[in-house]
Amino acid sequence: MDDGLSDLLHRVVSLMGDAARRHTGQDGELTYSQLRLLGALEDVEPATQHRLAQSLGVSDPAISRALRPLEQDGMVRVTQDPLHARRRLVELTATGREAYHANGKPLAEAFRLALLKQGFPYDRYLADTLRLAEILESD
Repeated sequence: MDDGLSDLLHRVVSLMGDAARRHTGQDGELTYSQLRLLGALEDVEPATQHRLAQSLGVSDPAISRALRPLEQDGMVRVTQDPLHARRRLVELTATGREAYHANGKPLAEAFRLALLKQGFPYDRYLADTLRLAEILESD
């Protein structure tokens, strides 16, 4: 039975992404897409480019294109997998980790403050979301 929940969740995530894009990529900061990539990499590193693409829901070529400027800026290291010649491994560098935390935390705090300003129960939402992720991961 489809109660529209998946459409609603997709809409919320999409709107949050739109808001994040408006707040990032200014004054030399990382773009929203770069923050997502670095965050995903922190969760699954070292990762293959294919695994990153899957975790972000984008194509392998899109990940390859997105990694180039991050590699040039020293935020990620892309190497050939010693176990498989056609596979490339991606690792977050100390510079990339610092940049992710320096940009991602202020963005998260800006979201939190904006939601609280509107009377949204942010702490309850966060706790419920974390619990939902635990439940879904255990299935």
